[in-house]
Amino acid sequence: MADVHATFQLAESAPDTLQVSGALTFATAADALSAINAAVARNGRRQIDLAGVQHSDSAGLACVLAVLSEAAKQGCKLALRNVPEGMRVLAQVCEVDALIA
Repeated sequence: MADVHATFQLAESAPDTLQVSGALTFATAADALSAINAAVARNGRRQIDLAGVQHSDSAGLACVLAVLSEAAKQGCKLALRNVPEGMRVLAQVCEVDALIA
């Protein structure tokens, strides 16, 4: 079972890609949103890799959607890589899966 108390981490070591790991949950979504938006604005990243996300919930999905929206407002098209299966399923249930494709 995933550790729902895990923390959120953001790595900027890969060129053009932000690597998200840990938890994207109600507990971490606000901090994650701020950190990811700042990194995108600061470095003009074009991809977000979610391979390291161990647990996500509806707040995590909302966070990812908000990041994509903010980037689009700034004229930046972000691609998502390695979206966790649970997040994909939740997006399908909420009928927003086209936004994370």
